[in-house]
Parts: sequence; structure tokens; C-alpha cells
Amino acid sequence: MRPLLVASLAFALIFGGALLGTFLHARLPGHHLGSDTKDVVRLGAGLIATIAALVLGLLIGSANSTFGSQSGQIKQLTADIILLDNVLVLYGPETESARTMLRQGIAPLADRIWRESGSGSGNAITFEASGFASSFESELLGLSPRNETQRLLKAKALDANADMARTRLLLFTNAGQTLPMPFLVVLVSWLTIIFASFSLFAEKNALSIAALCIYALSASASLFLILELSQPFMGLMQIPSEPLRNALAPLGP
Repeated sequence: MRPLLVASLAFALIFGGALLGTFLHARLPGHHLGSDTKDVVRLGAGLIATIAALVLGLLIGSANSTFGSQSGQIKQLTADIILLDNVLVLYGPETESARTMLRQGIAPLADRIWRESGSGSGNAITFEASGFASSFESELLGLSPRNETQRLLKAKALDANADMARTRLLLFTNAGQTLPMPFLVVLVSWLTIIFASFSLFAEKNALSIAALCIYALSASASLFLILELSQPFMGLMQIPSEPLRNALAPLGP
């Protein structure tokens, strides 16, 4: 789902509702625009506006929470990679092969996370275990500690690797989650009705049309913000992959 496209369509519909209200104001007989009718329409529009405001607030909060949660998971994954490399350094020179593999696996890992989580298709994706991850775990299991310190460091390295795998699975389970289209349709319909009621009883002039245009733009911008935040691995506000990709410096010759 492309946030900019959805927000643009929402703006067209919402502002179209405002223009429809202006059109009806000019065409309806005067007795249809009396004070009693105005009160009924405004009370109904007020109810819908309250519901829409609550829903928008909850959606923005939820989307921001999703963005923050997945950003935190990427930071946790980056920290686990750095920790694992430090543990392998402390273990000794026997881990040079494992450290090389760890560096080789970072770029493919980042590519896979951003590809899966940034697909935005909403279709179910089957998780496929990485052969590289299995090989790296086998490399860690193959270490032969010579003393108690190395035994503890090996256990710590395996724990860090397990934490990385757990975080990776959490990122996968959240991949491709987007706002359901029927929900968006209902929300935009509410906003269209509200804007139609704004202009139904107002005299047509340049200032009122410009104000309604700005208000419609603001409402559609909130939808754009919700969609951007709910898809943290794509779009203008995506989580940067550089901290993960640059977590470890290349090994010396």
C-alpha cells in the first residue's frame, strides 16, 4: 500500500465532499437550509467528527508504537551482533572464521529484513530458514573450549546468537502488516461526510474554499502519517539500515 497515493486519493475524496456541499448549498431550496435542518446536520456531523477524531488519534498512536517497536528490534539486533563479535574476540583467535562469517552475513540479513518487512503487499509470507544462519550456528557449536573461561564465552556466544534469531523472527511476524482497506474506506467516508457538512450551510467564497482545501490536506496528511509509520521498512520515514550494515568494522588482513 503506497501511503502517498492513498493520501492523495483521500484528499481528492475529502475535498470533493466539501465541493459537493457547496454545490448542494447553491441548488437546494431555501427551506432545506433552515435552522432546524442546520442543527440536525451539525449534530450528526459532530458525532461522526468525534468518532473520526478518536479513531485517527488511536491509529496514529498505534502506528507510532509499531514504528518504535520495530526500530527498537533493529537496534537490539545490531547490539546483539556487536556483543557477539566482542565475545568471539575474547574467546581467542580460533573464532576468526566465525567472525568472518558474521560479517559476511550482515548485508544479506539486512537485505532480507527490509525486503520481507517492506513488501507492503499484505499477503502471507512463508518463513524460510537461512542456510547461512545454520552454518554460522554450527561454527559456534564446533568451538572446543580449552578452559572454563572459553566454555563460558562459548555459552554466551550461543545465547547472543539465539537472541539474534529470536529478534529476527519477531521482525518476520510483523512483516507486511498494513491498515485494512475497508477500514480506510470507512474512515475516508466519515471525513468526506464531515467536510460536506462544513460547506453545506456556508456561502461560497475564495476564503472558505481555500480553508476547506487546507483542512482536507491536513486530514489526508494524517492518513499519510499513519500509513508511513505502520510500514517502518519502506517509504519516506523508513528505518535506516545503515546502523545494522555498519555494525562491525572489517577484519584486518
